[in-house]
Amino acid sequence: ILRQNTQTVVGFVTVLVLVFLVANLLVDLLYAVLDPRIRYA
Repeated sequence: ILRQNTQTVVGFVTVLVLVFLVANLLVDLLYAVLDPRIRYA
């Protein structure tokens, strides 16, 4: 990673983390919808 690309790398990692978090949230919600046995406290 070159020094000039620091901003790009930080932005890319941030986007990856956001996508990962949103995907996890969607999977959790889908599990709750598809499997009624799952109940959240």
